[in-house]
Amino acid sequence: MKGYWGRPEATAETIVDGWLRTGDLATVDEDGYYFIVDRKKDLVIRGGYNVYPREIEEVLHEHPAVAEAAVIGIPHPTLGEDVAAVVALHPGNEATADELREFVRARVAPYKYPRDVWILDALPKGATGKILKREIPRALPEDTRP
Repeated sequence: MKGYWGRPEATAETIVDGWLRTGDLATVDEDGYYFIVDRKKDLVIRGGYNVYPREIEEVLHEHPAVAEAAVIGIPHPTLGEDVAAVVALHPGNEATADELREFVRARVAPYKYPRDVWILDALPKGATGKILKREIPRALPEDTRP
């Protein structure tokens, strides 16, 4: 990639010293294999602890009623951010926000589980079908928006 068309600032942020910075976060194991764990801009920092939304989304997908899941950070007055989840259920399935919260809580570290869980008919998606996390707050009922 040579850069973003007509966007020199975005190019300068993305290409540094000839390297393309994708924003992917990865770990490396003892054999030198890399594993993508999430995207830097999706990372939730809750009280100084890193929470990778993808990890929580994978746990939510283990629940038989969950068709789609997205985890986002929402503002918190003392922790900086808190973990929140938005899910859509498979047609004909039922689950409550409390049930889904406890399902995740039983499977992850105490600081990682979503304190807020919203259930929607469908999550906002772009033309390619990818969930648009930036659109999630607008998709929530107005009286519950973060």
